[in-house]
Amino acid sequence: MNNILVTDSVSKNFGSFKALNNISIEVPKGSIFGLLGPNGAGKTTLIRIINQITMPDKGTVYLDGELLNQDHIRDIGYLPEERGLYKSMKVGEQALYLAQLKGLSKTEAKSRLKYWFERLEVGDWWNKKIQELSKGMAQKIQFVVTVLHEPKLLIFDEPFSGFDPINANLIKDEILRLRDNGATIIFSTHRMESVEELCDDIALIHKSNKILDGKLVDVKRRYKTNTYEVGIKTTNNDNLDQELSEKFSVSKANFKTLDNELKLNIKLNSGDKPNEFLSYLTTKGEVSHFVELIPSVNDIFIQTVKNN
Repeated sequence: MNNILVTDSVSKNFGSFKALNNISIEVPKGSIFGLLGPNGAGKTTLIRIINQITMPDKGTVYLDGELLNQDHIRDIGYLPEERGLYKSMKVGEQALYLAQLKGLSKTEAKSRLKYWFERLEVGDWWNKKIQELSKGMAQKIQFVVTVLHEPKLLIFDEPFSGFDPINANLIKDEILRLRDNGATIIFSTHRMESVEELCDDIALIHKSNKILDGKLVDVKRRYKTNTYEVGIKTTNNDNLDQELSEKFSVSKANFKTLDNELKLNIKLNSGDKPNEFLSYLTTKGEVSHFVELIPSVNDIFIQTVKNN
């Protein structure tokens, strides 16, 4: 079994509102899987079904090849977007309590908490109450109690919310380390730059339907337009601009350079080869910039949602 999680035609209604419509996804083992979509798309409903907080009206969910059941609760760690720590409890007391709910003995929980508190430099917070911590500090504690029992599947919903750039980078590195150590991670966020950095596979849900999924590299390949960002120094920019516009689809490009080059986005024709095109450009002037425009996750997200 190469997938840790499979949802097969999962649907969920709340009264007359259809929250999910026949959602099927496959999350490969040892991957970081981006679950994406606009607000209200159905992502949180799907996450709640995986966590058995609510049940689907139709369809099935499998975890590690088994039909999802109550015993799987300890195999999943869930960091919700809305944090759920008890504000008046002390950090250490609360972390121990939540660890024991996940099946750890008190001794094992203390040992693992010591490791994580030292790793994230929060050891001095043991006797503080959650309400005394900043949002980012409380978020670190929530992250620790989510991963402490070393589950097979981790679900992070907006894990960088409340963090400054330094601590966001720290948590990003921990997520990658968890993946490298064998955990599988479902990652839900609106921060598309984080998806670019972290995710191996993605699925995009919009208006309760899955409209896109696959390996991130394959999705990007599907959305390529054979367009190149070009900077070229010539003796007559206007003449070359006119000549290129007669051969290709051309638009002005905006990127920073040190000199006054002609800067264009040029979409090649079907069958044109990039190397041959570059050779052609070198006969027209000094090529200072030549980069294929690969669509970002943000571009793909916006284009796909608009088209649907």
